Amino acid sequence: MHYIIGIDEAGRGPLAGPVAVGVVCIPKNFYPKNPRAKLPLRDSKKLPKHAREAWFQYIKAHPKIFYAVSMAHPKTIDRVNISNAVNLAATRALQKLVESCELKVKSYQIYVDAGIKINRKKLSTLNLQLTTLVRGDEKINAIKLASIIAKVTRDRYIIKKHREYPAYKFNVHKGYGTKIHLKALKAHGPCPLHRLTFIKKYISI
Repeated sequence: MHYIIGIDEAGRGPLAGPVAVGVVCIPKNFYPKNPRAKLPLRDSKKLPKHAREAWFQYIKAHPKIFYAVSMAHPKTIDRVNISNAVNLAATRALQKLVESCELKVKSYQIYVDAGIKINRKKLSTLNLQLTTLVRGDEKINAIKLASIIAKVTRDRYIIKKHREYPAYKFNVHKGYGTKIHLKALKAHGPCPLHRLTFIKKYISI
């Protein structure tokens, strides 16, 4: 059977929290349908929270869908920059997928949303067939599913961290540079969740 693997990220732009990369593997002629979502499959940015959550549960429960997710945290982002952090997380997520489902598939194609690069040296045992697509999250179902996995995983993580750092209201803005977030940042300074290279233009650190 021929398989499609999609890779996408969530959280490239926030001032705080990790960036997450999802990887999803589905059969080539598999067309995801989820009545509980009440909306067709789309990129995570184009779905409301309730639909993302419904699709997330669908992905987790479906026997034909394999997935993995990896995150790069603020210290890594500050050390290597956001683009390299995304690439690190993407490579790790693909490694996880290969290991978790023991990818013995002879025929598969990997589609990567533009802006993500896989470190082929880390996966030298695989004959990677990579295609990079601009707006891949609008064209390839596996990428759409990967974007949902990445987005929901990241959102859940940073909402959980809100309990540790309630002053910043991460549960409201998920680390993005909203007025509420910037006001809290200026009042309290950075916490361990902040990307120091991202916030230096807003406060002195």
